[in-house]
Amino acid sequence: MSQTILLVDDEPRLLSLVKAYLTQAGYKVLTAPNGREALVVSRQEKPDLIVLDIMMPEMDGYEFMRRHRQERNTPIILLTARVEEEDRVIGLELGADDYVNKPFSPRELTARVRALLRRVNAAPLEEDILQMGEIRLNRASHLVKVGEQTVDLTPSEFALLATLLQTAGRAFSRAELLSHLPGDNWEGMERTIDVHIKNLRLKLGDDPRQPRYIETVYGVGYRMRSEE
Repeated sequence: MSQTILLVDDEPRLLSLVKAYLTQAGYKVLTAPNGREALVVSRQEKPDLIVLDIMMPEMDGYEFMRRHRQERNTPIILLTARVEEEDRVIGLELGADDYVNKPFSPRELTARVRALLRRVNAAPLEEDILQMGEIRLNRASHLVKVGEQTVDLTPSEFALLATLLQTAGRAFSRAELLSHLPGDNWEGMERTIDVHIKNLRLKLGDDPRQPRYIETVYGVGYRMRSEE
């Protein structure tokens, strides 16, 4: 069964071109011209991945992500003509997993879609269950619980938490942690990790001033507290 991609952009020619490439690559492709219509489509069809433009009429990509992330944690690739790091960080804070700068090659975008889906859906090579205190992460079901409460994480947040749990007590640099994110285009954006850690701490109920789980290692990066 082919995977479904939702392509959201207000440029008809771009929609047509990218849809043709993704369809040829074997994906089922749905399209929407703005965030408002994309919300309707995503709720009905539950796509496996969303390719999302930022600048659109009626509802832009940022607002779409704010609303969509309240319901689902679908992998998202942002399309952006903006090159400022701040714009990328805003998208990251809202749950983007990768981004592609406009103008772009449809072939490159197709490759990024394939790579992100492969990394998100890869069968786990390590043990399925990782646990620290009240945190329990299941790689196979992509489920995280804190105590009895399920915590909804984006694919990038899940990958980062799994990496930290896998080697509790080890300090990771931001550059090391970047290499574990499912997207391929965050190289050189070490601030990316700070944003993910902030989001993770909030979702896990972890106070950065007195962390139970994720510790800041000044001058290095972050580590998961060891129970030893």
